[in-house]
Amino acid sequence: MIKRSLLLSLLLATGAVQAQDKTAAQPDLAKAKLTAEQICGACHGADGNSQIPANPKLAGQHAEYLYKQLRNFKGENGQPAERNNGIMAGMVAGLSDADMKGLAAHFSSQTLKPEVAKNKDSITLGQKLWRAGDVSRGIPACAACHGPAGAGLPAQYPRLAGQFAEYTETQLKSFRAGERANDPNKMMRTIALKMTDPEIKAVADYAAGLR
Repeated sequence: MIKRSLLLSLLLATGAVQAQDKTAAQPDLAKAKLTAEQICGACHGADGNSQIPANPKLAGQHAEYLYKQLRNFKGENGQPAERNNGIMAGMVAGLSDADMKGLAAHFSSQTLKPEVAKNKDSITLGQKLWRAGDVSRGIPACAACHGPAGAGLPAQYPRLAGQFAEYTETQLKSFRAGERANDPNKMMRTIALKMTDPEIKAVADYAAGLR
C-alpha cells in the first residue's frame, strides 16, 4: 500500500513538473504584444507591417528566423553580435531569451500586408534569376532556398514574398560587402558577390511581388 502511494505521488509530481515545463516553454504573447506596441511598433509597426522601406516587414515571417535574427543582434557570453546594427543592438539589449521568442511568435502570427513589384522593365531578369539563377556564373536559383513563391523555410531561409524591395536590395548589398555576415556557411555572401547591382535590384523587386 505504501509503495503504491509512493508511486502515485511520484507520478503526480512528474506530471506537475512536465506541465510547468510546458507552460514555461510557451511564449508570453500578451507581453510580446505589449512590447511590440510600445517599442517595436515605432519602426516595424505593432503588427509587423512597417511603413518604412528601410525597416523590414516582420508580419508573417517565420518565428524561428525572427528569433535567430534577434539573437544575432545580441552578443552572447562576451562575444560580439553576429549581426552588427547599432539600433537593433540597443533594442535587444534588455530582452531575455523568452522575450525574443515571444516577439518572434507575435510577429509571425500577424498577417502580412505585402508590397508589390514596381519595375516592369526588370521583371524578366528578376524572374529568371529567381527561378533558374545563372548556372554559368555559379548563381543558384533563389527559389531553391526561398521557394517558388518566396515563402522560405523556417529558421534557415526567410520569407521574402511581399517584403520591401528596397530592404531586400540593401541586405543583398550588405552581404556582398561583408557588412552582414550572419548567413550560415557564407551562403548569401558567396551568392551576392556574383551579382551585379541591376541583378540585385531586379530580384528584390520580383520578390516583392511574389505571393
